[in-house]
Amino acid sequence: MKGLTPDGYLLFGTRVARLFAYGFLSVVLVLFLDQAGFGTAQIGLLLTLTLLGDTLISLWITTQADRIGRKRMLLAGAALMLFAGIVFAFTRSYIFLVIAATIGVISPSGNEVGPFLAIEQASLAQIVSDQRRTHVFAWYNMVGSFATALGALCGGGLAQLLQDTGTTPLNSYRAVVIGYAVMGVVLAGLFSRLTPGIEVAVRPDRATVGGRLGLHRSRRVVFKLSALFALDAFAGGFVVQSIVAFWFHTRFGVPPGVLGVIFFGANVLAGISALLAARVAAKIGLINTMVFSHVPSNILLMLVPFMPVLPLAIALLLLRFSISQMDVPTRQSYTMAVVSPDERSAAAGVTGIARTTGAALSPMIAGPLLASSTLLGLPFVLAGGLKIVYDVLLYRSFRTLKPPEEMH
Repeated sequence: MKGLTPDGYLLFGTRVARLFAYGFLSVVLVLFLDQAGFGTAQIGLLLTLTLLGDTLISLWITTQADRIGRKRMLLAGAALMLFAGIVFAFTRSYIFLVIAATIGVISPSGNEVGPFLAIEQASLAQIVSDQRRTHVFAWYNMVGSFATALGALCGGGLAQLLQDTGTTPLNSYRAVVIGYAVMGVVLAGLFSRLTPGIEVAVRPDRATVGGRLGLHRSRRVVFKLSALFALDAFAGGFVVQSIVAFWFHTRFGVPPGVLGVIFFGANVLAGISALLAARVAAKIGLINTMVFSHVPSNILLMLVPFMPVLPLAIALLLLRFSISQMDVPTRQSYTMAVVSPDERSAAAGVTGIARTTGAALSPMIAGPLLASSTLLGLPFVLAGGLKIVYDVLLYRSFRTLKPPEEMH
């Protein structure tokens, strides 16, 4: 992190503020909507529209950011975050909530949504050297993981504190939603201080990017990466945190409090593994790090449902998380390295949308499997197996396409 420019530190600050806000809201959002009188079907539709709307808005913003200006688009994203928070906090009209969910930026899961991640990655790649890019991305991912965990802790704690002092559950949750909207203002303030140093030197014109998602020379590479990343995310959708928690609860009767401890530890290990990735990549390369850390991680994942006792299942899960995120900063760094500078925002946006789409499909398949006692562990096997297929295809397709820092 030594020598990071003021813009770099600002981008780390926006990452922390945003993921703190996402974690802060995710704990109470469904509870808030339930207390506001909406049925489970309405809530489910609202969350689906939230994800679909974020995906479409993000695709447009990220594919235009290098042409219109990264700072402008980040400010637009902060405004959409503030808009969604205000509408959710102060109306019970389902129509208005649907509009806010569709065009606003709101995270029901605590994970990254909106256009921010793609544009910030492109901006960081713009202001750091090729040799330091992966290290910076590793720290960027780690601070985000910790910010999400802290936000969730504070959001749940604030709601509980307010209820303990006599506030109704609905108003205690509303206070958290208002806090989320306030973080949109904080984000806008931080983004407004960014300098032209984060922008591409020569912005692509409309004729160059028109109709091509902001891509030109790197279009084929980005589409190929997107297809592979979608496969990886589709596999990961079988074992999202809620599904793994359900499996532990059903298989071993683990109570919610213990589940919270398990996944807190898992996320801490995941954040640390992102840091290790940069050191490993410096020695063996980005693609090798992505594949050679991912394969054993997926083998461990496939073994979890075969463990006869809870301690062994937890041990394998934690061991898996200790290396499972090593491919995240390396994947992000590699994508930024192999595309043209004026395509970075678009490339990050398109690959990110591919991952979001892939991950949205598999839980629908996993659901019926969880209802069967004999097939309860199958999502782990499917996830690990498909991820290994992804690893093999990625290695075969891109092992010869080196980033600049590996061209000796």
